[in-house]
Amino acid sequence: MKVALLALAVIAGAAPALAQTPLTLEEAMARAQDATPDAKVLTALVAEADARVRQAKAAFLPRVDLTETVQRGNQPVFVFGSSLAQRRFTEAQFAVASLNDPDPITNTRTAFAMAQPVFDAGATRLGVRTAVLGRDVVAAMRTEARQDLAVRAARAFVGVLQLEAAVRAADAALEAAESDRQRARARREVGVATDADVLAVDVHLADMQQRRIAAVGDLAVARIQLADVVGLPLNAAITLAPPVPRTTPLDGDALVRASAEHPQRRQAALQQQLADTTRRSARAALWPSLTVQAGWESNGPTFGEQRASWVLGAEVRVNVFKGLADRARLAEAGHAEARADAERERTGRRLDVEIHAAIAQLQAARAREDAGRTALAQAREAQRIVRDRYDSGLATVTDVLRAAEAALNAESRTTAAQMDVILRTVALDRAVGRL
Repeated sequence: MKVALLALAVIAGAAPALAQTPLTLEEAMARAQDATPDAKVLTALVAEADARVRQAKAAFLPRVDLTETVQRGNQPVFVFGSSLAQRRFTEAQFAVASLNDPDPITNTRTAFAMAQPVFDAGATRLGVRTAVLGRDVVAAMRTEARQDLAVRAARAFVGVLQLEAAVRAADAALEAAESDRQRARARREVGVATDADVLAVDVHLADMQQRRIAAVGDLAVARIQLADVVGLPLNAAITLAPPVPRTTPLDGDALVRASAEHPQRRQAALQQQLADTTRRSARAALWPSLTVQAGWESNGPTFGEQRASWVLGAEVRVNVFKGLADRARLAEAGHAEARADAERERTGRRLDVEIHAAIAQLQAARAREDAGRTALAQAREAQRIVRDRYDSGLATVTDVLRAAEAALNAESRTTAAQMDVILRTVALDRAVGRL
């Protein structure tokens, strides 16, 4: 056990010397939002959605296709049509034998085809609006996901801080236990303490050693997890700067108003607009559409012998009957719009509740922190008094150990309360949507 403790002590002592990456809570959250694989995935999602907007806008422009074809065969329809397209048709080809069993022919074809939508009752425009709203929804989701990344980084950051405090507390408890053991042995030498007293202190000392070993191990794991969350190399030596306490105003109504641009509220509003656009698109499908078409092609036995031709036209498409599917789609869109309205209201109420709950939790955490400081000071003073009484023969070793355990527990609770204040502050910022 002594060897293991020595190794852990060397590692713990070397860590400050190797530390080269100072990190504040704000920097950790910012790195998690921008410098991690998760953040890059979110950025790519927005870029994908933006590309879909450009695809939707392309429907306003004409479609032009170029086709190059080379075919050879004696299929009667192919030979007949190719001869006409090449402008090489002769009277002899009207013979029944030639029609039924023509000689093989080669046809090379170069063709341009253009189609330009002229009127579609706004379907293309609504398609672009749908793509734009979809992109905005993805952007709002990215903002929300980035806030989640910041919260995760804050938890990892606070976890390291708490374990660092646990290691320091374990060091102090270990030092106090060593002192108590020396005191118990000294009293045994003069005959006012028993071997049982010394053994009890030795057991307590061993327990403190185990606690320190566990805390050091947990701290090493927590540092790796923090490095991963903030996008640093896993073996990076990180020095954490304790967060500066903030006196966040806890006016619930003001914070609710400040959350007007919360990404979840934004998503709900966009989903409502998207549902309205979908309903309008369903209605547009009931109207006729008009498309202008043009084509030019050149046919010949070889590319050098081609003869050209062209065609212009327009197509009007009227939706006469589709088995009432369009009417059902319109009804579906109407119900989806009503659902989006209700979900927007539900999101708003849920966020209002979340903000008020976060305020109450932060107030409670601050109160626990104040009470913890007082309790820690009292526990330490009680430990000092019990030790003095033990030295005077007025207290037992059990009293000493109980006071030591109480001081250690009070320090642990105080540290937990301090860390909880940090996390509750971050949680309030998350509820308001300002991370």
